[in-house]
Amino acid sequence: PAGRAPTRNLQTHEGYEWFYVLDGHVRFILGEREFSLGAGEAAEFDTRVPHWIGSADSRPAELLALFGAQGERAHLAPAGH
Repeated sequence: PAGRAPTRNLQTHEGYEWFYVLDGHVRFILGEREFSLGAGEAAEFDTRVPHWIGSADSRPAELLALFGAQGERAHLAPAGH
């Protein structure tokens, strides 16, 4: 949803996550770093690192997310490979 602010304590848990931004703009905080991602961009990360994901502006953002509780990584390859 739009207008959600990051919590004071970022989330951590076992596993590995991958997400792809379908629509809107996403604010992604990972540890001490902050990223802004738009439609068509993706991120993958170890969920043991403190993190937060939310809309970057007044519009909602839509994501496709994959999560592996045992820490498996999602491996991406360009089309045709």
